[in-house]
Amino acid sequence: MNNLLNIPQNILQNTKSLLVNITRNASKKQSGSTRNTHPKVKPKHRGWKVQDGCTVTAGTLLATQRHLRFHPGLNVGLGRNGTLFAIIPGKVVITCEKTDPNWDHTWVQRCHGHRKGVEFYKKYFNVLPEKQHQRFQLVNLV
Repeated sequence: MNNLLNIPQNILQNTKSLLVNITRNASKKQSGSTRNTHPKVKPKHRGWKVQDGCTVTAGTLLATQRHLRFHPGLNVGLGRNGTLFAIIPGKVVITCEKTDPNWDHTWVQRCHGHRKGVEFYKKYFNVLPEKQHQRFQLVNLV
């Protein structure tokens, strides 16, 4: 049959060896495993945002917390996620007081349920209002 096509025998053998030797390599280089080069969880930066004695405006975040570590005091609100914020502008005062928690509150039940009936102390954030003007007049004098 080779004689009919006038193709020499050695050329056919060379093409067979070429077809067998052609292989496809990976298109992307393999890289080795990397070490932990970046944090997988972003930090939440919880804790005190304002120190004792600082002046704040209404709505300023005083502390962020996951558990009830700090308690709201005078003129301080407690958000749904445990954030303490100033209700009125004034000066921040942090005190350590004996707690009398509202045991009906879900946060108090979750964080201090095992302390029911025991005296314990916690940090309270308070905001004292700025001095008001003294220009009040009694209604009878007007």
